[in-house]
Amino acid sequence: MIKRMIVKIDEEKCTGCGKCVSPCAEGAIRIIDGKAKVVSEELCDGMGFCIGICPEGAISIEERQTVEFDAEKAAAQAPHKDASIQCFKCGSGDEDRYLLPMRHEMESLWVCTQCLPSLIHG
Repeated sequence: MIKRMIVKIDEEKCTGCGKCVSPCAEGAIRIIDGKAKVVSEELCDGMGFCIGICPEGAISIEERQTVEFDAEKAAAQAPHKDASIQCFKCGSGDEDRYLLPMRHEMESLWVCTQCLPSLIHG
């Protein structure tokens, strides 16, 4: 066991919407019994891309004792695609363009890399 940063999900706040599953490229988060759960701590890299997309604020990062991150096992996970995830500006899905979770006007949304510059620069 080592001390490192890892995702923590507050089950009291989690509504099980599943928006956090796709941003987790390593496949560490799944919906189980209607709640998001870290299914394997060795898959969580602690980067927290899932945090910004959670509409309930149920996800945080904490430093604690856990197993080491297994990059090889994470890379071997099949990517989770969600057809409902689209750029809020142009409607492109992640099959068309790379999408990023972001906060815009107090909402957690997805934006594609083509639309992001116009949001930043106006």
